[in-house]
Order: sequence, then structure tokens, then C-alpha cells
Amino acid sequence: MSTFRSAVAAYEKKCIEADVPSETVMCYLVELSQQERYALYMNFENEMPEALQKKFDEGMARILSQEPMGHVLGYSWFYGYKFIVNENVLIPREETEELCAQILARMDRIFTEQDSIECADVGTGSADIAITLCKEEKKVRMHATDISEEALTVARQNAVNNEADIDFMAGDMLKPLIERNIKLDVLACNPPYIPAEEKMEHSVVDYEPHVALFGGDDGLKFYRQVFRDCRQIMKPKSFMAFEMGYDQRERMSVLVQEMLPDTSFEILKDMNGKDRMLFVYFGCSSINDMND
Repeated sequence: MSTFRSAVAAYEKKCIEADVPSETVMCYLVELSQQERYALYMNFENEMPEALQKKFDEGMARILSQEPMGHVLGYSWFYGYKFIVNENVLIPREETEELCAQILARMDRIFTEQDSIECADVGTGSADIAITLCKEEKKVRMHATDISEEALTVARQNAVNNEADIDFMAGDMLKPLIERNIKLDVLACNPPYIPAEEKMEHSVVDYEPHVALFGGDDGLKFYRQVFRDCRQIMKPKSFMAFEMGYDQRERMSVLVQEMLPDTSFEILKDMNGKDRMLFVYFGCSSINDMND
């Protein structure tokens, strides 16, 4: 039997050798043991219970083979909410939490006088964005679309688990919204934006759905699709919010100016200083403009 300390140290070394972030070890142990991190540290010199040791060894073997921790656990945390994840949906990322926070801030400033905010999450996947916005802003009436029925099965269960009232629709990007003549105050979208030929980590390519990753030759295929059709569903005063690739600022700016010349837009940096969020405004201004 190993102590908590020796087991963690041994797997941290193995993670470094396998090119897996060493902090994964403690993150996985915290979830597996259902203890707070400080409680684990208080027992670090104690022997790990046999049943926990067995599960820990089995799970770490999968993680060391590059399988994502979310798949090993069967769930992932996002904005304080627990989401089922599997091979049919993209595992929620921390960067997308920032996108949600920025959307919520703009809802507060732009739609202060409104009693309700009509919102859609396009390409919802696990429904992480849809559920977060729905739970964090009580004015939101949320729609969510995805082309994958398998993804929608996961999304619907996540909505039930998190007690979120969401109108799910199957279909390609904006098509279900257009067909139902839905008009939006806010469109949120984290589309596939990785160029088709870009090299990716095995933990991503081998385990996460390609339909949620790759956005055509230049990564902008689905932005073009949304920009082309968005006027059919966006209200005169509304905005769209997207996650984007950190290296797409110049191409994205040109694309917005070409396809939506009468809108205003801004590209925001994430906590790491990378360009990761695009906001496009119809008949309203960004938070920065309103503060001037």
C-alpha cells in the first residue's frame, strides 16, 4: 500500500515522462476521493485506502495513455456546474468560462430595461454555455442547437441535472432558429475553429469529436456560415459572441468587415493574453464604448 504522498509523487513523475500535466494527478485524486484538497493534504502521510488506490491506479493508467481526465471521470466542471462528458461532446474549457462571463456582463449593460433576453447557443455540444447563461441570468430564454443527435442527448441530460430550462433543437448551425422564425437578443457560439491540417494533441484528436473541432481549411468555415445567415434571426439591437482561435485576429477582423460591414465588433483577450473572443454588435455598443 502507498501513502497519499508517495502515490501522488510517483504519478507526477510518470505524467512528466508521458507529457501529461503533472497537476492532473491531484485534480484527479480530489475528484476521485470526493475530498477537498486541504483535507487530502492533512492525510498525505496516511495510507491510501485499498479501494481508492485501485480506482486511482486504473484511472491514472488511462490518463497516462492520453485519455482526457473528463472521460475517465465521466464528467467535467464548468462555471461551478457539473457536466456529463463523453466522446460525443467537446470537454468544456476554462477559456469558454471567460466567454460566458463576458456575455453576462454585456447582457447586464445592454438589456437593462428588458424583462427577458432571447438567447441561443449555436453548436451547443454539452450545453455548457447554454446552461451557464441560463442559470446565471434569470432573464434568459435559452435555445440551443446542434447537428449531432448524440451531443443533444448529452446536452439534454446536463440540462436536467442542472435544472436548466432550455429549448433544444437538432440542425445545422442557425437553420433550426431560422425555420422557427426565432429572433435573438444574444447569439453565443463556440464553433469548430481549428484548421483541418493543424497538428493536435493525441488527447484531443483521439478522444474528442472531430465535428466539434475542425472548421475547414482556414478554421473560419462556421463563422462564415453564421455571418451569412445571422441577419435572419438577430434583432435590431442585439449581439453575437464567439470563441475563436488565438491566431485568427487578423483574418477574423477582415471577415467581419467584409460580411457584416454595418456592425461594430471587438476581439477580447483571455487571461493568458491571447485573442480568444469575438463580439459583434447590431444597433448597440460594446462595454468599452459605453464606458467612454
